Amino acid sequence: MNNLIVDAARDKIFLALIVNKNIYTCTHENSKINFEKLMILINEFLEDNKTSLDELSAIYVNRGPGSFAGIRNSLSIIKALFLTKKIDYYCFSFADFKELEDIKYVDIQHLCEKYKIKKNLINPIYLS
Repeated sequence: MNNLIVDAARDKIFLALIVNKNIYTCTHENSKINFEKLMILINEFLEDNKTSLDELSAIYVNRGPGSFAGIRNSLSIIKALFLTKKIDYYCFSFADFKELEDIKYVDIQHLCEKYKIKKNLINPIYLS
């Protein structure tokens, strides 16, 4: 199972790829330019780690709270991947796991299962 985590809601754009027990990560500046080329950043990240969109089982995307532009762009891209590649996605928020203090990205998949985060449902949380 290959899972991709996309978090563009925070201070930096964070990407993580979980392949079996291996985790690969990268960060990018949280800027308008990077939001506009987020799909390019994702493709380059997957290519660098010798995988492709066709090999992804699921995508986990942070729905906020956070940057409006970051959340909007990441959710749009993930929804497009679902429609074109049939890759299921889970929209999580760190607020969903409020009783936990130290949350690691590698745990997101298991936390989404534990907290029954629904598949293919978007419910963004924007900062006003």
